[in-house]
Amino acid sequence: MKPTTLTRFLIEQQREPNSACPAELRLLIETVARACKVIAQAISKGALGDVLGSLGSENVQGEVQKKLDVIANDLLVDANEWGGHLAAMASEEMETIHRIPGRYPKGEYLLLYDPIDGSSNIDVDLSVGTIFSVFKAPEGASGREVTEADFLQKGSEQVAAGYAIYGPQTMLVLTIGTGVYEFTLDREVGAWRMTDGPLRIASGNPEVAINMARRSQWSPGIARYIDERVGCVDGPLAGQYNMRWTGSMVADVHRILKRGGVFLYPSDHTKPGKARLRLLYEANPMAMLIEQAGGAATDGRERILDVEAIGLHQRVGVVLGDPEEVAKVRELSLAMDVREATVS
Repeated sequence: MKPTTLTRFLIEQQREPNSACPAELRLLIETVARACKVIAQAISKGALGDVLGSLGSENVQGEVQKKLDVIANDLLVDANEWGGHLAAMASEEMETIHRIPGRYPKGEYLLLYDPIDGSSNIDVDLSVGTIFSVFKAPEGASGREVTEADFLQKGSEQVAAGYAIYGPQTMLVLTIGTGVYEFTLDREVGAWRMTDGPLRIASGNPEVAINMARRSQWSPGIARYIDERVGCVDGPLAGQYNMRWTGSMVADVHRILKRGGVFLYPSDHTKPGKARLRLLYEANPMAMLIEQAGGAATDGRERILDVEAIGLHQRVGVVLGDPEEVAKVRELSLAMDVREATVS
């Protein structure tokens, strides 16, 4: 018996009493999934499709754009603007929101996405991904022009979130608030087929994903957590923990969803307010997925899904994964804060 397709899964979810997946949301997710198939095809061609390398331009965050960043962004815009499911879109690669043109019908949802996560991996043939998040437009937005403020909702208000990972297999990992499910692209027929789910984060896996190159920016609490677990020769945890880091949030979070462990990309302790990951395009959707799989996600102190959004390109620290490990990070961070305050 062949695995359930994405379309069948969504239709069955739509038929549930008090469904978390109304028809318009189902059609929107299917549209995003189709765009991800096209992106996967472009990535698979690599140099043969002239999609590698940089454009020489910068995005709104001042980061050099890869060709695929722009190609994937345009593909997602083109696929979604005419379907009638969206009121507007926002992307990590666009300075402001993209309103649905007047020639197309307007829907009740807002789509946010990072078209290519981990784009530094593209040119060396490592895994990258696409991350997306869906909110409902605020009540009354259908009768007026959508604004940036309509997107500034807490992550707890998301109605769907997911990512595509372009690796040895192309996979789509999705939640609509009823668990986390994994679909693998069957290239022979072009269908997404369910291959795992509902996913639950395994507990007790001593694995840490963190960028050691940024150690000088860590807070004392983060530094102590890592020092007690990775590379230490003394203490009760010596030699027990492994470290993994790919430079692609999608790849690292996918591994944690499947195997357990904890992912950390903390804020810069030396420059208050500075962080790497975007709240709306990366932290919120990943936090929803992790929580739906039984994990926890914080900015080091506060639950990510409760963080107030104040800007389209706002950045936050991220600690997510095994809830016991996330709790230990938070406990150490708070304890070291108190110690610093006492000393000062």
